[in-house]
Amino acid sequence: VQLQASGGGLAQAGGSLRLSCAASGRTGMSVMMGWFRQAPGKERDFVAGISFTGGSTTYGDSVKGRFTISRDNAKNTVYLQMNSLKPEDTAVYYCAARSSSSHLVLAGRKYWNYWGQGTQVTVSS
Repeated sequence: VQLQASGGGLAQAGGSLRLSCAASGRTGMSVMMGWFRQAPGKERDFVAGISFTGGSTTYGDSVKGRFTISRDNAKNTVYLQMNSLKPEDTAVYYCAARSSSSHLVLAGRKYWNYWGQGTQVTVSS
């Protein structure tokens, strides 16, 4: 599975951005999708994940209530709607995928098999 993320950029605090990630390759299999982010000098942290059917979602504590993950399986695309952005949301955002039909979305980085190239999100105060 190849992942291509887009939609990053510059936003002001309190603003919004929407990230997209298009999957290609073996998209006929059940694929869980998600987003991680990595700020300079920090580890790559889980942001949000969504099951193959879209019926189950999980969010990192720092983004709950502000970010929404969704997917369109007809387009093999996952989205991350980011509202009420804060300067601490500044990071490189990575799309990730995991070969799984489970409804249990796991946040640990080790569970995710495939990674996109990352897209920069910068939030100014």
